Amino acid sequence: MAGTALAAGVLTVAATLSLGLAAVGGAAVTAQRAAGAADAAALAAADAASGAITTPDDPCVLAERVAAASDATLSACRIDVFTATVEVRSAYAGLVAVSRARAGPPEDP
Repeated sequence: MAGTALAAGVLTVAATLSLGLAAVGGAAVTAQRAAGAADAAALAAADAASGAITTPDDPCVLAERVAAASDATLSACRIDVFTATVEVRSAYAGLVAVSRARAGPPEDP
C-alpha cells in the first residue's frame, strides 16, 4: 500500500512538472516568434521608408501586414526619416509577449 501511494505521488509530481515545463516552453517559443515578427516588420517598414522596395502602402501599413503574417499584432510603429521602430504583440495561453525592433541605416559614430 505504501508503495502504491508513493508511486501515485511521484507520478503526480512528474505530471505537474511536465505541464509546467510545457507551458514555459510554449511561452518561450511565442516570445521568439514575436521577436522575429518585430524584426521582419521593422525591416519591411525601413525598406519601404527608404525606397529600397516600392509599395503603394505606408511603411507602417506594410509592417502591420508583415506582423500579421507571423500571427502577431503591430501595436506601435514610428518612422523617423529612414529608421523604423515597431512594437509587436503575440498571445499565448492568456499571456502576451511584447517585442520591439528598430531597423534602418547604420548610425554615424
